[in-house]
Amino acid sequence: MSNMYSDSVTRLRAPLVTDRYGNQTTDRDWPNAVQTQFRGVNVQPDNSVESVGERTSVTTAWRLVGPKGRDFDVLRTDRLVYDGMTLEVDGEVARYRYAGRVHHVEIRMVRVSG
Repeated sequence: MSNMYSDSVTRLRAPLVTDRYGNQTTDRDWPNAVQTQFRGVNVQPDNSVESVGERTSVTTAWRLVGPKGRDFDVLRTDRLVYDGMTLEVDGEVARYRYAGRVHHVEIRMVRVSG
C-alpha cells in the first residue's frame, strides 16, 4: 500500500431509537453506535463555508478516497471519526465502477461548528 493511503477513520453506525410504544423512529442512538475502523485511506480537506446571519457557523468538508479495488461499508446515515473530529457523511457514498466492479470509493464528510 502506498503512503498516499496512510490515514484511518472510524465508522460510527447508530441504531434507530425505539419510542416508548416500541416503534422505531428516524432518530439515531449515537451513544450506542457500533464502531468499525478502516485503515489505509486518504483524507484531504475539501472546502469550507462560513455563513453569517443570526449566528455565525462554519461548515468544513473533507474527502475520503479509498485505494483501488477496495469498497467500504459506509452509508449516508453513518458518521466517521477522523483526527479527533466526528464528521457526518455528506450525501451518498460515491462508488466508482470499472468493468462491473468498484474501482474506488470517495466519501464527502462535513463538520458544522457554531
